[in-house]
Amino acid sequence: MSGQLYDGIGEAFEGFKTLPIIRYAEVPGFLALVGDVTGKSVLDIACGTGFYSRELRRRGASRVLGFDISGAMVDAAEAIEQAEPLGIAYEVGDTASLRTFEEPFDVAVAVQAFNYAQDVAEIEQMMRNIHRSLNPGASFLLFVQSPDYDFNGPSLSKYGFLCESTGKDNEIGRGIRLTALLEPPVSFEATVPSQETYEKTLTAAGFSAVEWVRLDVSEAGVQEFGEEYWQDYTGNPPLTMIRCTA
Repeated sequence: MSGQLYDGIGEAFEGFKTLPIIRYAEVPGFLALVGDVTGKSVLDIACGTGFYSRELRRRGASRVLGFDISGAMVDAAEAIEQAEPLGIAYEVGDTASLRTFEEPFDVAVAVQAFNYAQDVAEIEQMMRNIHRSLNPGASFLLFVQSPDYDFNGPSLSKYGFLCESTGKDNEIGRGIRLTALLEPPVSFEATVPSQETYEKTLTAAGFSAVEWVRLDVSEAGVQEFGEEYWQDYTGNPPLTMIRCTA
């Protein structure tokens, strides 16, 4: 399902990173959460077109492997790698049936990687597969939709996104429709796992010290647009992060 969904986006996915909420909140906030990766090996889960694979490799990661369920996404990532070689490996893969890696990783990152699971059991299997892919004590950093986002709050359109309820809630969490206001707009439906789902599946898989980390707007974002511009975001954040340890 999710592979086919993203196959239609391909290289246009890179355009997401130009939207204000991504440029001034997601990217700087998530990179700060990941921290220093100098000399560390990194597994980029649901890597898309490889944006974070490249960023972390440039920041000194010794080895980076990115995988995604979408062949079109991986093709786009590999095309960027060929045009500007950084020594990153990409492959098509499904977190729910992830292969075993000969060398475990020191860090794993996952950006919006669990929004298309069929049930909680599948998410738990994904978490178990990630856990066995990591060295003991490795960091696992997740960037996710906020389970507490209020759909009745002010629109996010000025930040480049719309986030609406579909009413298709299930045992995993809440059904949403996300629209990136690109030209043309890109819209897709997903299920946002609840806080309980994340904490339950991460703990069951063997992760510890699970911590939710607020995603703040960067100083550059405040300087660019002013504090008032960001009040609708800060008052009802649609995005958040999780940090835990293998």
